Amino acid sequence: MAIERVIEITAAKERVWATLTDVERWPEWTASMMSVRRLDQGQFRVGSRAHIRQPRLPVATWAVTVLDPGHYFEWQSSAFGLRTIAGHRVAATGDRASRVTLWVTWRGLLAPVVRVLYGKLARRYVAMEAQGLKRRCEAA
Repeated sequence: MAIERVIEITAAKERVWATLTDVERWPEWTASMMSVRRLDQGQFRVGSRAHIRQPRLPVATWAVTVLDPGHYFEWQSSAFGLRTIAGHRVAATGDRASRVTLWVTWRGLLAPVVRVLYGKLARRYVAMEAQGLKRRCEAA
């Protein structure tokens, strides 16, 4: 079961995508992130990795596993029999309008336990990220 949030943003898809894939700047627009540090340089691509610190969660390393440039990326973090997967989709709904879908899910032996222990926090963080992205993209 994935936790998902869909939000409409009054900004061009290209701006939303650029903001979303500039992962090191996420802490500037969402309080769900304390720090994000890319572990590689260059273009955001499959294999790109980032070290992420979030409030009330263990520090994690995330790696991009799926990328459709300009449209979608998915990344994963694994630890102790648990894989956390998060997806980020951007679609144009007009010249200066976009729809963003953010989701997170867990897989593995510990997934049911993590859903119970962290599901409410994850829902809150996904909502914070959606609202923060909207504010950031619409402010320009």
